Amino acid sequence: MKILAIRFSALGDVAMTIPVILEVLEQNPDVEIDVLTRPFTSKLFPAHPRLKAIGVDVDNQYKGFFGLWKLSKELKTNKYTAVADLHFVLRSRLISRFMRKGRSIAHLDKGREDKKALTRKENKIRGQIRPMTERYADVFRELGLEVKLSHSLAGSSKSNTIGFAPFAQHKGKAWPERHAIRLLEELNAAGRDVLLFGGPDERLKLEQMSAGMDKVNVHVGSGIQSDIDAIRDLRLMVSMDSANMHLASLAHTEVVSIWGATHPDAGFLGWGQTVDNAVQVDVDTLSCRPCSVFGNVPCHRGDWACMETLEPEQVLHKISALIGEQ
Repeated sequence: MKILAIRFSALGDVAMTIPVILEVLEQNPDVEIDVLTRPFTSKLFPAHPRLKAIGVDVDNQYKGFFGLWKLSKELKTNKYTAVADLHFVLRSRLISRFMRKGRSIAHLDKGREDKKALTRKENKIRGQIRPMTERYADVFRELGLEVKLSHSLAGSSKSNTIGFAPFAQHKGKAWPERHAIRLLEELNAAGRDVLLFGGPDERLKLEQMSAGMDKVNVHVGSGIQSDIDAIRDLRLMVSMDSANMHLASLAHTEVVSIWGATHPDAGFLGWGQTVDNAVQVDVDTLSCRPCSVFGNVPCHRGDWACMETLEPEQVLHKISALIGEQ
């Protein structure tokens, strides 16, 4: 069986598909998978004899209805027997429709109703929603494949360095800068080597935050794979509910994750990560949590208490527990 899997964005979501796809390939040796994604996210995929990442420009070269029709026509020459839509947005649905003749088609169930019930303002229905990694695996199961996910990180030798990625795209996922600086100050005073991670446009801010701290350095990479390689060498990573958590999973590095408006119950905890290492205000204390799946809605209270009241000492406690210090 040769499968075309589709997932265009976002960075963290594409990263979450990779462990699933690798285990699908491991458990189904007669399967080949090509992943249709964007050029940037195609760089996430590791070398594998039966895996190929196809990075396509759907904003220009294959833009719009006729651009996607052209792309689908080109893809048909690869003789796929099935399409696994791991995105289920308009683009991926059109491509699946254009390629449906003579091929099995399966698409992602995003669990929208469950997520709405979890994040609504009143009368929330709480509890663990099916993880997104299992939802991705369900798409391949629908195509008739046997898939049993391990949800585990592979052990490897690590340095004693702690990684810290203090930023997030949306305010509901962003820890206040003063808390991040206090955490750095405490780690620096304890003699802990810390490596900061962020995008190229965040480098100056990271340098300002760590000014005068001799144990804290800023990672300067040459691309996404160099970031993953650097994370692979860490003892652990401290991250928001952001792409860096999922990059750490690709690097088989444990994460102390910080959650505000979002919650691990929504299904986006990183592959192989544990909720025991999640730092968050208890929902009994702050019943409005979670108010969002992606952290991109305004705070109902107006004070962002889910992040403002999350103290650095709570993160330090989790770090100490992981590295064997109480």
